[in-house]
Amino acid sequence: MTQTKNGKHPVPVALAALRRSAKAALELARRTGTPCFVRKDGEIVDIAKAKTKVRTTRRNASKRK
Repeated sequence: MTQTKNGKHPVPVALAALRRSAKAALELARRTGTPCFVRKDGEIVDIAKAKTKVRTTRRNASKRK
């Protein structure tokens, strides 16, 4: 497998980027009142309507304080 310029494998780097963009899309949908659809358990659901908060890691949560 090839590596990126910083020496990391591209798949974990790409997955991290997808998670960041998904989190940003969900936060934007909740702020603006628009739907954010995902496929969950074989069904398409609007996760922006859910009452749960966006799951964050400890590292991300500490940056918000």
